Amino acid sequence: MQNPSTSPGQPDASRHGLSSLNEHGSYLPGQAGRSMRFKASGADRDERLAKALGWFSIGLGVAQLLAPRTMSRATGVSDHPFLMRAVGVREITAGVGILSQRQPAPWLWTRVAGDAMDLTMLGIAAVSPGNQRRRVAAATLAVAGVAALDVVSSVRHSQRQTTGAGTSATGAVSVEKSITINRSADECYRFWRDFNNFPRFMKHIEAVQALSDTRSHWKAKGPAGTSVEWDADVTVDQPGQLLAWHSIEGAEVENAGTVRFERAPGGRGTIVRVDMEYNPPGGKAGAMIAKLFGEEPAQQIDEDLRRFKWLIETGVIPTTVGQPSGRRDALTRLLFRKGAPG
Repeated sequence: MQNPSTSPGQPDASRHGLSSLNEHGSYLPGQAGRSMRFKASGADRDERLAKALGWFSIGLGVAQLLAPRTMSRATGVSDHPFLMRAVGVREITAGVGILSQRQPAPWLWTRVAGDAMDLTMLGIAAVSPGNQRRRVAAATLAVAGVAALDVVSSVRHSQRQTTGAGTSATGAVSVEKSITINRSADECYRFWRDFNNFPRFMKHIEAVQALSDTRSHWKAKGPAGTSVEWDADVTVDQPGQLLAWHSIEGAEVENAGTVRFERAPGGRGTIVRVDMEYNPPGGKAGAMIAKLFGEEPAQQIDEDLRRFKWLIETGVIPTTVGQPSGRRDALTRLLFRKGAPG
Protein backbone atom coordinates (compact mmCIF):
# COMPACT_ATOMS: atom_id res chain seq x y z
CA MET A 1 0.00 0.00 0.00
CA GLN A 2 1.24 3.51 -0.86
CA ASN A 3 2.23 5.58 2.15
CA PRO A 4 -0.32 8.45 2.33
CA SER A 5 2.44 10.92 3.22
CA THR A 6 4.04 10.54 -0.20
CA SER A 7 2.71 11.72 -3.50
CA PRO A 8 1.87 9.24 -6.28
CA GLY A 9 4.96 7.91 -7.97
CA GLN A 10 7.24 8.71 -5.03
CA PRO A 11 8.91 6.01 -2.90
CA ASP A 12 7.41 5.03 0.44
CA ALA A 13 9.46 6.80 3.13
CA SER A 14 9.59 3.73 5.34
CA ARG A 15 11.26 1.70 2.62
CA HIS A 16 14.05 4.27 2.48
CA GLY A 17 14.74 4.27 6.18
CA LEU A 18 12.70 7.34 7.12
CA SER A 19 10.63 7.20 10.29
CA SER A 20 7.85 9.59 11.28
CA LEU A 21 8.51 13.27 11.98
CA ASN A 22 10.35 13.89 15.23
CA GLU A 23 9.65 16.70 17.68
CA HIS A 24 11.73 19.09 15.61
CA GLY A 25 9.65 18.43 12.49
CA SER A 26 12.47 16.51 10.79
CA TYR A 27 12.67 13.01 9.40
CA LEU A 28 15.11 10.53 10.85
CA PRO A 29 16.95 8.36 8.31
CA GLY A 30 17.24 4.87 9.72
CA GLN A 31 18.91 2.89 6.94
CA ALA A 32 20.95 -0.04 8.18
CA GLY A 33 24.64 0.67 7.88
CA ARG A 34 24.26 4.45 7.56
CA SER A 35 26.73 6.19 9.85
CA MET A 36 24.80 9.45 10.06
CA ARG A 37 21.53 9.72 11.96
CA PHE A 38 19.86 12.94 10.95
CA LYS A 39 19.21 15.22 13.93
CA ALA A 40 19.24 12.45 16.54
CA SER A 41 23.01 12.65 16.93
CA GLY A 42 23.15 16.44 17.18
CA ALA A 43 20.65 18.59 19.02
CA ASP A 44 19.11 15.74 21.03
CA ARG A 45 22.47 14.65 22.47
CA ASP A 46 23.43 18.23 23.30
CA GLU A 47 20.09 18.74 25.02
CA ARG A 48 20.54 15.60 27.13
CA LEU A 49 24.03 16.70 28.17
CA ALA A 50 22.78 20.16 29.19
CA LYS A 51 19.95 18.67 31.27
CA ALA A 52 22.33 16.23 32.96
CA LEU A 53 24.63 19.11 33.88
CA GLY A 54 21.65 21.08 35.16
CA TRP A 55 20.50 18.28 37.47
CA PHE A 56 24.09 17.64 38.58
CA SER A 57 24.45 21.31 39.46
CA ILE A 58 21.26 21.27 41.54
CA GLY A 59 22.23 18.07 43.34
CA LEU A 60 25.70 19.34 44.16
CA GLY A 61 24.33 22.69 45.27
CA VAL A 62 21.80 21.12 47.63
CA ALA A 63 24.54 19.00 49.24
CA GLN A 64 26.77 22.06 49.66
CA LEU A 65 23.92 24.09 51.11
CA LEU A 66 22.64 21.48 53.59
CA ALA A 67 25.90 19.78 54.57
CA PRO A 68 28.75 22.26 54.05
CA ARG A 69 31.10 20.67 56.60
CA THR A 70 30.64 17.20 55.11
CA MET A 71 31.41 18.56 51.63
CA SER A 72 34.49 20.34 52.95
CA ARG A 73 35.81 17.11 54.47
CA ALA A 74 35.06 15.20 51.26
CA THR A 75 37.13 17.64 49.21
CA GLY A 76 39.91 17.87 51.79
CA VAL A 77 39.66 21.64 52.35
CA SER A 78 39.35 23.64 55.54
CA ASP A 79 35.92 24.08 57.07
CA HIS A 80 34.33 27.28 55.71
CA PRO A 81 30.52 26.75 55.93
CA PHE A 82 29.59 30.21 54.66
CA LEU A 83 31.79 29.91 51.55
CA MET A 84 30.57 26.36 50.85
CA ARG A 85 26.91 27.47 51.14
CA ALA A 86 27.58 30.41 48.80
CA VAL A 87 29.00 28.00 46.22
CA GLY A 88 25.92 25.79 46.72
CA VAL A 89 23.57 28.69 46.01
CA ARG A 90 25.53 29.43 42.85
CA GLU A 91 25.25 25.80 41.71
CA ILE A 92 21.49 25.62 42.36
CA THR A 93 20.90 28.90 40.53
CA ALA A 94 22.86 27.72 37.50
CA GLY A 95 21.07 24.36 37.47
CA VAL A 96 17.61 25.91 37.63
CA GLY A 97 18.57 28.32 34.84
CA ILE A 98 19.79 25.49 32.58
CA LEU A 99 16.65 23.40 33.11
CA SER A 100 14.11 26.22 32.86
CA GLN A 101 15.37 28.24 29.91
CA ARG A 102 14.78 27.46 26.25
CA GLN A 103 18.29 28.72 25.47
CA PRO A 104 20.52 27.41 28.29
CA ALA A 105 23.84 28.69 26.88
CA PRO A 106 24.20 31.70 29.26
CA TRP A 107 23.62 29.49 32.31
CA LEU A 108 26.01 26.85 30.99
CA TRP A 109 28.68 29.56 30.71
CA THR A 110 27.86 30.49 34.30
CA ARG A 111 28.85 26.95 35.25
CA VAL A 112 32.10 27.33 33.31
CA ALA A 113 32.89 30.51 35.25
CA GLY A 114 32.03 28.71 38.50
CA ASP A 115 34.33 25.83 37.53
CA ALA A 116 37.17 28.31 37.03
CA MET A 117 36.54 29.77 40.49
CA ASP A 118 36.43 26.30 42.07
CA LEU A 119 39.66 25.24 40.38
CA THR A 120 41.33 28.43 41.59
CA MET A 121 40.20 27.81 45.17
CA LEU A 122 41.30 24.18 45.01
CA GLY A 123 44.69 25.28 43.67
CA ILE A 124 45.10 27.59 46.66
CA ALA A 125 43.95 24.83 49.02
CA ALA A 126 46.50 22.41 47.54
CA VAL A 127 49.42 24.55 48.75
CA SER A 128 47.85 25.71 52.00
CA PRO A 129 48.84 23.93 55.23
CA GLY A 130 46.23 21.92 57.11
CA ASN A 131 44.44 20.58 54.05
CA GLN A 132 44.38 16.94 52.90
CA ARG A 133 46.23 17.21 49.63
CA ARG A 134 45.21 13.83 48.25
CA ARG A 135 41.53 14.66 48.63
CA VAL A 136 42.12 18.11 47.21
CA ALA A 137 43.87 16.56 44.20
CA ALA A 138 41.00 14.10 43.66
CA ALA A 139 38.46 16.93 43.92
CA THR A 140 40.50 18.99 41.44
CA LEU A 141 40.47 16.16 38.89
CA ALA A 142 36.70 15.72 39.32
CA VAL A 143 36.03 19.45 38.88
CA ALA A 144 38.32 19.57 35.83
CA GLY A 145 36.41 16.70 34.24
CA VAL A 146 33.04 18.36 34.80
CA ALA A 147 34.48 21.67 33.59
CA ALA A 148 35.41 20.02 30.28
CA LEU A 149 31.81 18.85 29.83
CA ASP A 150 30.55 22.31 30.75
CA VAL A 151 32.77 23.92 28.11
CA VAL A 152 31.69 21.45 25.40
CA SER A 153 28.01 21.94 26.20
CA SER A 154 28.36 25.74 26.39
CA VAL A 155 30.13 25.96 23.04
CA ARG A 156 27.62 23.73 21.26
CA HIS A 157 24.56 25.53 22.62
CA SER A 158 26.10 28.95 21.92
CA GLN A 159 26.88 27.85 18.38
CA ARG A 160 23.31 26.69 17.79
CA GLN A 161 21.86 29.81 19.38
CA THR A 162 23.94 32.32 17.42
CA THR A 163 24.42 30.62 14.03
CA GLY A 164 21.78 27.95 13.77
CA ALA A 165 24.41 25.29 13.28
CA GLY A 166 26.23 22.72 15.37
CA THR A 167 29.02 20.19 14.93
CA SER A 168 28.95 16.71 16.43
CA ALA A 169 31.95 14.87 17.85
CA THR A 170 32.41 13.08 14.52
CA GLY A 171 32.33 16.32 12.53
CA ALA A 172 28.76 16.01 11.23
CA VAL A 173 27.34 19.51 10.76
CA SER A 174 23.68 20.25 11.37
CA VAL A 175 22.05 23.45 10.12
CA GLU A 176 18.57 24.89 10.69
CA LYS A 177 17.66 28.05 8.76
CA SER A 178 14.53 29.80 7.50
CA ILE A 179 13.55 32.77 5.35
CA THR A 180 10.28 34.44 4.36
CA ILE A 181 9.70 34.80 0.62
CA ASN A 182 7.03 36.90 -1.07
CA ARG A 183 5.77 34.05 -3.21
CA SER A 184 3.27 31.25 -2.72
CA ALA A 185 4.27 27.93 -1.20
CA ASP A 186 3.56 26.18 -4.51
CA GLU A 187 5.84 28.57 -6.42
CA CYS A 188 8.66 28.11 -3.91
CA TYR A 189 8.24 24.35 -3.97
CA ARG A 190 8.28 24.12 -7.78
CA PHE A 191 11.40 26.26 -8.05
CA TRP A 192 13.21 24.23 -5.37
CA ARG A 193 12.03 20.87 -6.78
CA ASP A 194 13.72 21.66 -10.10
CA PHE A 195 17.25 20.78 -9.01
CA ASN A 196 18.68 22.36 -12.15
CA ASN A 197 18.02 25.69 -10.42
CA PHE A 198 20.40 24.94 -7.56
CA PRO A 199 23.66 26.11 -9.22
CA ARG A 200 21.89 29.44 -9.85
CA PHE A 201 21.56 30.29 -6.15
CA MET A 202 23.88 27.86 -4.32
CA LYS A 203 27.44 29.03 -4.99
CA HIS A 204 29.07 25.77 -3.86
CA ILE A 205 26.94 23.60 -6.20
CA GLU A 206 28.56 23.20 -9.62
CA ALA A 207 26.06 20.94 -11.35
CA VAL A 208 23.03 18.70 -10.75
CA GLN A 209 21.96 15.90 -13.09
CA ALA A 210 18.58 14.19 -12.79
CA LEU A 211 18.98 10.41 -13.01
CA SER A 212 15.31 9.57 -12.40
CA ASP A 213 12.21 11.12 -10.85
CA THR A 214 13.68 10.63 -7.37
CA ARG A 215 17.44 10.25 -7.82
CA SER A 216 19.95 12.92 -8.86
CA HIS A 217 23.72 13.28 -9.18
CA TRP A 218 25.38 16.27 -7.49
CA LYS A 219 28.75 17.93 -7.99
CA ALA A 220 29.94 20.56 -5.50
CA LYS A 221 33.04 22.60 -4.78
CA GLY A 222 35.33 20.97 -2.23
CA PRO A 223 38.25 22.32 -0.21
CA ALA A 224 41.40 23.63 -1.92
CA GLY A 225 39.79 23.83 -5.37
CA THR A 226 38.66 20.19 -5.44
CA SER A 227 35.23 18.84 -6.31
CA VAL A 228 33.07 16.24 -4.56
CA GLU A 229 30.21 14.23 -6.07
CA TRP A 230 27.38 12.10 -4.74
CA ASP A 231 23.97 10.68 -5.58
CA ALA A 232 20.89 11.54 -3.55
CA ASP A 233 17.32 10.25 -3.33
CA VAL A 234 14.19 12.29 -2.71
CA THR A 235 12.49 10.26 0.00
CA VAL A 236 9.41 12.37 0.76
CA ASP A 237 7.74 14.66 -1.76
CA GLN A 238 4.63 16.58 -0.72
CA PRO A 239 4.02 19.28 -3.37
CA GLY A 240 3.80 22.74 -1.88
CA GLN A 241 4.64 21.47 1.60
CA LEU A 242 7.71 19.29 2.10
CA LEU A 243 10.75 17.74 0.45
CA ALA A 244 13.04 15.28 2.24
CA TRP A 245 16.19 13.67 0.90
CA HIS A 246 19.31 11.75 1.80
CA SER A 247 22.47 10.77 -0.04
CA ILE A 248 22.83 7.13 -0.99
CA GLU A 249 25.23 4.89 0.90
CA GLY A 250 28.88 5.41 0.04
CA ALA A 251 28.50 9.08 -0.95
CA GLU A 252 31.61 11.28 -0.71
CA VAL A 253 29.52 13.74 1.31
CA GLU A 254 26.88 12.07 3.46
CA ASN A 255 23.90 14.38 3.81
CA ALA A 256 20.21 14.36 4.65
CA GLY A 257 17.55 16.92 5.35
CA THR A 258 14.15 18.47 4.82
CA VAL A 259 12.80 21.65 3.27
CA ARG A 260 9.39 22.79 4.45
CA PHE A 261 7.20 25.38 2.73
CA GLU A 262 4.86 27.03 5.21
CA ARG A 263 2.38 29.82 4.55
CA ALA A 264 3.51 32.90 6.43
CA PRO A 265 1.08 34.57 8.89
CA GLY A 266 -1.29 37.10 7.37
CA GLY A 267 -0.80 35.75 3.85
CA ARG A 268 2.63 37.38 3.62
CA GLY A 269 4.25 34.83 1.39
CA THR A 270 5.98 31.59 2.42
CA ILE A 271 8.39 30.59 5.16
CA VAL A 272 11.02 28.23 3.72
CA ARG A 273 12.65 26.13 6.46
CA VAL A 274 15.84 24.20 5.71
CA ASP A 275 16.88 21.52 8.19
CA MET A 276 19.89 19.44 7.17
CA GLU A 277 22.92 17.52 8.37
CA TYR A 278 26.02 16.50 6.46
CA ASN A 279 29.49 15.09 6.97
CA PRO A 280 32.01 17.48 5.37
CA PRO A 281 35.06 16.06 3.55
CA GLY A 282 37.73 15.41 6.16
CA GLY A 283 35.24 14.98 9.01
CA LYS A 284 35.61 17.21 12.06
CA ALA A 285 39.01 18.48 10.95
CA GLY A 286 37.56 19.40 7.57
CA ALA A 287 34.72 21.31 9.22
CA MET A 288 37.16 23.28 11.40
CA ILE A 289 39.39 24.13 8.42
CA ALA A 290 36.36 25.25 6.40
CA LYS A 291 35.34 27.63 9.18
CA LEU A 292 38.84 29.09 9.37
CA PHE A 293 38.62 30.00 5.69
CA GLY A 294 35.16 31.54 5.95
CA GLU A 295 33.18 28.51 4.79
CA GLU A 296 30.85 28.52 7.79
CA PRO A 297 27.92 26.20 6.86
CA ALA A 298 25.25 28.31 8.57
CA GLN A 299 26.53 31.41 6.78
CA GLN A 300 26.56 29.55 3.47
CA ILE A 301 22.93 28.50 3.89
CA ASP A 302 21.98 32.06 4.87
CA GLU A 303 23.57 33.39 1.68
CA ASP A 304 22.00 30.64 -0.43
CA LEU A 305 18.54 31.38 0.95
CA ARG A 306 18.97 35.11 0.31
CA ARG A 307 19.94 34.39 -3.30
CA PHE A 308 16.97 32.00 -3.59
CA LYS A 309 14.69 34.80 -2.34
CA TRP A 310 16.11 37.38 -4.75
CA LEU A 311 16.00 34.99 -7.69
CA ILE A 312 12.42 33.81 -7.20
CA GLU A 313 11.07 37.26 -6.30
CA THR A 314 12.92 39.41 -8.87
CA GLY A 315 14.54 37.00 -11.31
CA VAL A 316 18.03 38.40 -10.65
CA ILE A 317 20.65 38.23 -7.91
CA PRO A 318 22.22 41.58 -6.89
CA THR A 319 25.98 41.81 -7.34
CA THR A 320 28.67 44.45 -6.94
CA VAL A 321 30.82 43.06 -9.77
CA GLY A 322 31.60 45.81 -12.27
CA GLN A 323 30.41 48.62 -10.02
CA PRO A 324 32.84 51.44 -9.15
CA SER A 325 34.12 51.42 -5.59
CA GLY A 326 36.96 52.82 -3.51
CA ARG A 327 39.96 50.76 -2.53
CA ARG A 328 39.05 48.38 0.32
CA ASP A 329 41.36 47.74 3.24
CA ALA A 330 42.73 44.26 3.96
CA LEU A 331 40.16 43.50 6.66
CA THR A 332 37.22 44.45 4.42
CA ARG A 333 38.61 42.32 1.58
CA LEU A 334 38.89 39.38 3.97
CA LEU A 335 35.39 39.73 5.43
CA PHE A 336 33.51 40.62 2.22
CA ARG A 337 34.44 38.78 -0.95
CA LYS A 338 34.27 40.87 -4.11
CA GLY A 339 31.01 40.41 -5.96
CA ALA A 340 29.24 38.73 -3.05
CA PRO A 341 25.60 39.78 -2.78
CA GLY A 342 24.51 41.88 0.17
